[in-house]
Amino acid sequence: MEITAAVARGADAPFSIERLTLAAPGPGEVLVRIVASGICHSDLTAKQNFPAELPIVLGHEGAGIVEEVGSGVAGIEAGDHVIVTYSSCGACALCERGLPGYCDDWVVLNGGKYGPDSPLSGGGQPVVGAFFGQSSFASHILTGPRNLVVVDDDIDLALTAAFGCGIQTGAGTVANVLAPDSNSSVVIFGVGGVGMAGLMAAQALGAGTVIAVDLSESRLEIAKELGADAVIDGAAGDVAEQIKAATGGGATHALDTTGVEQVVANAIDALAPLGTLALVALGASSLPIEVAKLTGLGKSLRGSIEGDCDPQVFIPQLIDWYRQGRFPMDKLVRTYPFADINDAVAAAHSGAAVKPVLTFTS
Repeated sequence: MEITAAVARGADAPFSIERLTLAAPGPGEVLVRIVASGICHSDLTAKQNFPAELPIVLGHEGAGIVEEVGSGVAGIEAGDHVIVTYSSCGACALCERGLPGYCDDWVVLNGGKYGPDSPLSGGGQPVVGAFFGQSSFASHILTGPRNLVVVDDDIDLALTAAFGCGIQTGAGTVANVLAPDSNSSVVIFGVGGVGMAGLMAAQALGAGTVIAVDLSESRLEIAKELGADAVIDGAAGDVAEQIKAATGGGATHALDTTGVEQVVANAIDALAPLGTLALVALGASSLPIEVAKLTGLGKSLRGSIEGDCDPQVFIPQLIDWYRQGRFPMDKLVRTYPFADINDAVAAAHSGAAVKPVLTFTS
């Protein structure tokens, strides 16, 4: 079938809106009409780092409506409203433990399909598709049932599309890795979409104190609206000392969403004895660490991918929090018509939009 997609044809070139051909769903595949797709910094990073694999259709925070189901697919029907998440095999040891983000085949399943294996083509030439098992910067996608979480028809897909990656990453890392309680103090370093999700999760879990650190005054204002007990300008003074003063000795838990060396160093310094810092950024920064600061005070560093979530379990939890008003996504999401994808990307780069989301007309 013919679809409309935003194609990346150069690392530094703007996305181009093009007509492509999408293969029909085969066994085990599902055709989804995309209603909305979040823009994640991972999409923009991949555009820069896949120069040998261009052209590619990116996008991995899709949400839409199932149009057709291939043979052998159970539990998904035409007409279902779905949030689309990443791919996993479902059979390896970590998938069976409910940790599909660490799937043995994660890179193969989520890195895209190339050449004749790709479901996408344009002008008779293959276009890399199935990025994160979806390539949702397109009017339609082919994906698998493990990528799909069925939601009620009344759920606003534009506000919840990012639950499939960025929001579950931030919220899941706080809920599943840090697991704060009423005696905990949680500091979020970097309150973009992932960090705001972590902040909202900390609030939903009843953390005693929640602090946001960022360079953007507007984002810190939103963090206060979302219930942060304190906000700190990351460029103003000694951040770690400010956190220690606000928490009475240091944070029990921290989440870094930046991957920036100095920010991570500040986060380690801001931890109380036995505190834990979770890292979720896929940055290229090296992190020279004073080992004595960890061993001498029992501090822990913990990486996390996709919030240590099973999307089939955690996205419904996010939906519950959303319905309860604990995840007011309208404060984070700014929608853009699909044709304006380059404006949305610019807003993501500049920070003008916390979570840009593309919307599609049927």
